[in-house]
Amino acid sequence: MISNDLELFIYLKELVIKTFLKRHNASKSVKDWSGNDIVVFQEDLFERVKTRVSEKWFYTYFKNDADKLPRVDMLNLLSTYVGFKNWSDFKTANSKVTKQKSKALQFYLLPIVLFTILVAFWFTNRSHTYTICFIDDIKGQPINSIRLDIKILNIEETPIYIKSDDNGCFTYTTDADYITFVVQSPYHKTDTIVKSIKNIDNGKVKLNTDDYALMLDYYSSKNLVDWKAHKANLEKIFSNDALIYQIFPNNIGIELYTKHEFISKLTTPTQSLKQMKILSKTYTDGKIVKLKFIVE
Repeated sequence: MISNDLELFIYLKELVIKTFLKRHNASKSVKDWSGNDIVVFQEDLFERVKTRVSEKWFYTYFKNDADKLPRVDMLNLLSTYVGFKNWSDFKTANSKVTKQKSKALQFYLLPIVLFTILVAFWFTNRSHTYTICFIDDIKGQPINSIRLDIKILNIEETPIYIKSDDNGCFTYTTDADYITFVVQSPYHKTDTIVKSIKNIDNGKVKLNTDDYALMLDYYSSKNLVDWKAHKANLEKIFSNDALIYQIFPNNIGIELYTKHEFISKLTTPTQSLKQMKILSKTYTDGKIVKLKFIVE
């Protein structure tokens, strides 16, 4: 806590600067004074009280925030400069002023301190509710036909296992500013996702379909109805004039597929389908007009 004498000295410095500025032009903030401003002040002080202060002294007690008082003889000179007999006279006349200023400062600082404490308390005790929904990357539709397995990886805690709901979503509340989770399903490729509360992106996560696993299930179970429905859905997703490129490794070339050729490839459980990876796709009016893939 600042002592009463140090508060008085701070107030004395304010009066010294005001007194100087009545006769000279300089910045109101002494911290912005140039070397020439300091020289002019030294001369003005000498003219009034017949004593100079060194530049080092000025930097120590005026340019910087002093944590101790100057010698009493210097305090007497500065007090005389602003119109008082000496330091004792200045203290007697201004002790009430500094006390009032101190009380006023406390009055204004108290709400700020309380507000800071409340904000800190809110930040340390708040919780976030994450709502994450899963979207099929190709179809652009919610994955709600099956329940997805979600493993939430908490720092210094055991993992939490939950499933997506009927809308293909899950909700999780935590104090953490981000969550990390692994999502799995029989017909989608396993992925590890990190979501921050700052860039939640509407909570939507796109998952890549494991077309090989899905087609293998249709073929092995002879599920012709669902296989045809899946194929018809793909027909709607791709534009008739879609440009579909297979990129070969090491940039040795490309192969162009028609819409129907590619859909046939997607709906037949071959080894190449198992190793297929979509590199990029472009949509226009909700339909895929360009797609690039690679067989790894």
